[in-house]
Amino acid sequence: MKLTLNKSEKSEHLYMEIYHYYRDLIMEQKLLPGSKMPSLRKCASELRLSRTTIENAYLQLAADGYIISKAQSGYYVTDIATKQFLPLPPKSKKQTGFRYSFASSGVDRESFRFDLWRRYIKSALRQDERLLSYGEFQGEADFRQALCEYIRDRRNILCSPEDIVVGAGVQSLLHILCPLVLDKKTVSFPTPSFVQGSTVFSDYGFEVRYRNKDSGVIYVSPAHMTKWGEIMPVSRRLELIRYAAKNQSLIIEDDFENEFVYLQKPTPSLFGLSGGQGVVYIGSFSKLLLPSIRISFMVLPPGLKEAYQKKAANYNQTASKAEQIALCQFIRDGHLSAQTRKLKRLYSAKLKQLLSAVETIFGSGSQIQIGSAGTSLALTLSVPYTGEELQKRAANESLRIPILKEAPGEVTVILSCSSMPEQDFLPACRLLKSIC
Repeated sequence: MKLTLNKSEKSEHLYMEIYHYYRDLIMEQKLLPGSKMPSLRKCASELRLSRTTIENAYLQLAADGYIISKAQSGYYVTDIATKQFLPLPPKSKKQTGFRYSFASSGVDRESFRFDLWRRYIKSALRQDERLLSYGEFQGEADFRQALCEYIRDRRNILCSPEDIVVGAGVQSLLHILCPLVLDKKTVSFPTPSFVQGSTVFSDYGFEVRYRNKDSGVIYVSPAHMTKWGEIMPVSRRLELIRYAAKNQSLIIEDDFENEFVYLQKPTPSLFGLSGGQGVVYIGSFSKLLLPSIRISFMVLPPGLKEAYQKKAANYNQTASKAEQIALCQFIRDGHLSAQTRKLKRLYSAKLKQLLSAVETIFGSGSQIQIGSAGTSLALTLSVPYTGEELQKRAANESLRIPILKEAPGEVTVILSCSSMPEQDFLPACRLLKSIC
């Protein structure tokens, strides 16, 4: 055996040297498939090592598929070297960093007090005994109580902590809700844009429809009816409640961006208007706090609450227990209400600045759609190419623009002010103009 060992090393390192030596011989086919390995005694004698060291090397070779043990016979080389291992296809290079991004997936850095949140997280982590156990499957009891008080004051929703289910994002809550309403069979969404929600329902066998109220489940975001922030009027909300009650449909009210209503008074929730009958209310903190704080909740009406509680213990809690504890105290100390007021002022001013920048670059006669809420506006551009081509041209210039819709000779894009600094509005709009 032409093997030079560094015997000054510890024995556990020596067995790996032997392992690598034989592995290389096998993969280079200098030891052919089916050939017998030297016996443990012979190998130990030639290398002047203990039999245990050699055995450890052989066991590692066997575990990795290079040799196989045959009872009363010894170790034999496998055909691993003759197998064709196809290389993985090269990953397509995706541009992840953009100089300017009009996407709405982020938040303004100035919108959140990291130092304040850090103090609440540290306080939560000091509750040693409480953190030694798994979180309550329905959400921490004190956190659900704080949520009850918060949505009562903010949205006039009257409920008890037992009506609330906490989860890590809306999608995880839908995975709990769908099995409870399988008899509804069909679900309607306002637009195809909420892919995360429609995918969950589709996975559970629902027929997914769009803008079709003749469905078993009607999913709506009353404060986010369109990407540019149109709000469902009260008359339409009452009509929807009556229609759903008449046809025994379930309404899911996703109250996304209700906090960012600028140009009119906030409208009452569907849950409040219905008295909590036939409506599931869903709230989230991604926009109010940070997208990385994955805490959402839903309020179940009586019938669904009973059905859920029969199987609630089968679901593990997906939201961080420490973050629930921190957010509970954050709410009780009044910081969430203060954060809401701050963001309303911030995004209202930023949206006006974005509108001004768009009108400056594209002209006041541009096709612009802006609603009473949200952080985005829609801009229709006259271009000689498709939306996908426009996105590629923009990406090549380090500009990210979401496409809303397209028609012959024009593309409508969504421009969000949420994560882009105000000083970037004008240069980003100029760049967009230059590629049109």
